[in-house]
Amino acid sequence: MSLCIAIAGKAIVIPAVAFSLSWVHSVERIEWRENWVVTEAGLELQMASVKGSGAGMEPGENARLENGWWTWAPKLPTIPELRLASSGATVGGWRLCHSQGCLTLGEKPGEDSVITPCSK
Repeated sequence: MSLCIAIAGKAIVIPAVAFSLSWVHSVERIEWRENWVVTEAGLELQMASVKGSGAGMEPGENARLENGWWTWAPKLPTIPELRLASSGATVGGWRLCHSQGCLTLGEKPGEDSVITPCSK
């Protein structure tokens, strides 16, 4: 499996079956992290963590506090794609990391991204 990212009219293919996303909330200025896996059925959210709480940043069900981070395993269905809308209101874009490195998505307003499993 590979990860495909469409951004600013370009396509990026990353040979990875797992990736993480992190960003800073636009209002609360609190960091959020998510761990995802790429499957034949789509993208599956495995774990989420938030460094505090606030508007729209409440820890999920069964969250546990570990080293200042509330961490939990969301019980959500697999999704076919993940859309990241870039408003420019956040401190920066989304940091996407995988086994071979990291890249930043959506640093500029209107630089929206769509993340999907790559078709065979």
